[in-house]
Amino acid sequence: MKQLSMICLLAALLAALCLTACAEETGRTALQVTKEMGLGINLGNTFEACDANQGNTGAEPSHYETLWGQPVTTRAMIQGMKAAGFSTLRVPVAWMTNASRLNEGDYTLDKAYMDRVAEVVNYALDEGMYVVLNDHWDGGWYGMFGSESAETRAFAMKAYKGMWAQLADYFRDYSDHLIFEGANEEIGARFDENSALYCSDSVITYLTDDERYALANQINQAFVDTIRAAGGQNETRFLLIPGYGTNIDSTCDDRFVMPKDTAQGRLFISVHYYDPWSYCGEGATAATATLWGNQADFRYMNDQLAKMDKFTKAGYGVIIGEYGALPGSDGKTKTNAVAYHEQFLNNCIYHGFVGCLWDTSGYYVRRDLAFADPDMAALYARYAAEGKTADQALLGLTAAADSAPLSLKEDAIEVSADKAVAWIMWNDGGWSMSYSVGDTYSPDSVTPGIKTTDVEITGPGTYTVGLDFTGTEKGYSAGTAFSALGIANGEDLFPGYCVHITECLINGEKYTFKFRPYTTSDDGHCTRVNLFNEWVTQVPRDKARVLYGDLTGTSAQLINRNDPVISHIESIYITFQYAPRK
Repeated sequence: MKQLSMICLLAALLAALCLTACAEETGRTALQVTKEMGLGINLGNTFEACDANQGNTGAEPSHYETLWGQPVTTRAMIQGMKAAGFSTLRVPVAWMTNASRLNEGDYTLDKAYMDRVAEVVNYALDEGMYVVLNDHWDGGWYGMFGSESAETRAFAMKAYKGMWAQLADYFRDYSDHLIFEGANEEIGARFDENSALYCSDSVITYLTDDERYALANQINQAFVDTIRAAGGQNETRFLLIPGYGTNIDSTCDDRFVMPKDTAQGRLFISVHYYDPWSYCGEGATAATATLWGNQADFRYMNDQLAKMDKFTKAGYGVIIGEYGALPGSDGKTKTNAVAYHEQFLNNCIYHGFVGCLWDTSGYYVRRDLAFADPDMAALYARYAAEGKTADQALLGLTAAADSAPLSLKEDAIEVSADKAVAWIMWNDGGWSMSYSVGDTYSPDSVTPGIKTTDVEITGPGTYTVGLDFTGTEKGYSAGTAFSALGIANGEDLFPGYCVHITECLINGEKYTFKFRPYTTSDDGHCTRVNLFNEWVTQVPRDKARVLYGDLTGTSAQLINRNDPVISHIESIYITFQYAPRK
């Protein structure tokens, strides 16, 4: 009896200790946990791989896991990531693509796929890592939210809730080290994405920006409510809320509202950072990528990331779910990439954010169980080991910006508050070639070989701006993914002025626009005329203006991407009249 009593007493003590530990675990906030999560890395191009040919056919999990060029994930690979300095693993997953017959109204997730994902999640948890598990692009099924059919839109919400209810039930007893992320970049403009894989009816752009924000808030609330209702550890599990398109500026818009939660302090917000994409993206080689590294570049990164303090001040943790100056298409590290990542990590430490490097075996090569670039390996090892303080990080920010070169482009026009400069913002069709994209005039942000014709605006008159691509490696721009005519300080120095384009020459020949241009401003400082901006689906009539007449026939897509001449642009020159509205 005494022995039995001792056993019972020990069991009671263990139970009490367990309850105490659970209480301590539950009592932590997202802000506190960010300090523990350390450096993060993505298991990219693995479980989020989609196959339109194999979708919904019950293929083996390994088919998708290796479909986009990655090896089958092993425990050793995850251990190698931990040894390289990473304490958080983000696992993107395409649940619907591999698991359901969504067109037939069936959103049942595949048990074998969940089992395989859980196996890899356990690899990381066994190493003491945090794991962020989300639903990635997933074949574009989120386009159902933008369908012209009310029935399809209602089913999209039903499927979204059903998907997360199944995942919450499957992982219901997992510890706080497993974090659910509601989606990837889909919550926002991608509500209108069409996908042949899932959308049986036509998908159109029927939502206004205000309606997209309202729907984003509704979906994020549904995500939180679904997880909290699932029981088990889900009642207090940390949840990562996807920002609007995971874009910093869009997420900081007051129309984006964080969901209400029955658990206190358990929400994170997710955004991504790849600015500028013409430098960070994989399209260009290391030698042809847009240059990065002057003072303006450092300051822009600092200023952008600082905007997310809005959320930490409100008690939310911030996770930059994806970031990185990715290796070029030749697999080589770009010039100043180590400095880029160092500056980013300094910002994360200073502001208390978690950053998850986007990686598809470009930096950390899974087959080799090591970083390909020794300098990058040393950087991450140092940050993992040192645990810099906020004061040291702040000094790092200042030192990095002050020691950066003043200019990388000799013929740049220096801009001051009393000077206006016009230029053409440009991204080619493959996002591998660019010039000064964004409302801030950045002549150093240029793909090597582009000859630019920028002009100082001194008042009313006629001006010409242009770009010549013949000196680049390719010798031409293959289309345009985004382009606009910008005037730095235009709204400040010449308020109400309009840009009236009188001539556009492409390859020396006159080019006729598909629609009429309009003048506007996104930030209240830079005047802009969109040449091709596919994200602006409706003319902002409260901000738009034209020199003559009304806004009839205006558009943000002046250039017709299907025009054969657009596929091979050697040069583009635009002449415009600049004057107060008539």
